Amino acid sequence: MVVAIIACEIGFWVLLALGLLARYVLKARRLSAVLLISVPVVDVVLLAISVIDLRRGGEAGLVHSLAAIYIGVSIAFGHQLVSWADQRVAHRFAGGPPPVRPPRSGRAHAVHQVKQWLRHLLAYLVAAAVLGGFTLLVGDLDRTLALWAPMAGWGVGVLVDLVITVSYAVSPRKAAPGR
Repeated sequence: MVVAIIACEIGFWVLLALGLLARYVLKARRLSAVLLISVPVVDVVLLAISVIDLRRGGEAGLVHSLAAIYIGVSIAFGHQLVSWADQRVAHRFAGGPPPVRPPRSGRAHAVHQVKQWLRHLLAYLVAAAVLGGFTLLVGDLDRTLALWAPMAGWGVGVLVDLVITVSYAVSPRKAAPGR
């Protein structure tokens, strides 16, 4: 399972890089579209590998939790990561405009942080839903308790992120001098 998670992470970045290379360097729009559409397929592959492993009696544990977390983060932040990379490659290789930077101060920064926190919460909820599916699939709560261990720490992280996000809304960051 660890190998599958690593392979899927590598696959995500390789497909993304090849898709952007095909789009901006080779000018092969169709090939680019196929490669970029394949990026989310990596999540489906990881989910399938996890389900097959659990159905075959694999020990439900941390690696399955990591797969669920990977899927949650990929769903919540994947499009944003692809857009981030696309802007940079378009700028570097196709004369596109400079990448858009997130706001660094004021109300716009606070709104951006709220959106990022909502993505963080979505990642957490998707991972929890996947873990719930794994738990139902195994059908034995005692065998799947280990799956849920990382969620407690991550839940604390989501709450800390919320406190920081609220602080930006209550007291927005001031612009740096000279900006």
